[in-house]
Amino acid sequence: MDRFEFLDCSGLSDGEIRLRLDCTSPGDPDREWVPAYYFSICSMDGIRMGTCDLRVGYNENTFYGGHIGYSVRPEFRGHRYAEKACRLLFGLAKRHGMRSLWITCDPENAASRKTCENLSGTLLEIADIPADHPMRLEGKTRVCIFRIEME
Repeated sequence: MDRFEFLDCSGLSDGEIRLRLDCTSPGDPDREWVPAYYFSICSMDGIRMGTCDLRVGYNENTFYGGHIGYSVRPEFRGHRYAEKACRLLFGLAKRHGMRSLWITCDPENAASRKTCENLSGTLLEIADIPADHPMRLEGKTRVCIFRIEME
């Protein structure tokens, strides 16, 4: 297996938000975890408004858990910061040669579903998470799986 190389992330900004790299994880093949980047979503003046991450690779874990995860602090919701952060992560995913991404959300999370739709995601299915999948330990039983094509 080729050694994974993390890329420079210093310029991830759209002029309204910027992504500050907090850490990376090389992954764990034994647990089927792929390499990942972890970011803070920040205003241009450095206020931390939330978090996002990009998981690079394709397997069952990324199918059910998604390639991108995001969370916006309650006081900053309603400004499409999650959507904007995802769009910035799309460029990084493309640089890793990824041609499509899965983004997942709880079926009951209307705001997250709207984010996936705004990103031109196609709802593949609302899936039952397999009984032996690690997400079950977190109490999750179903997930909306959206596919987003990298242009």
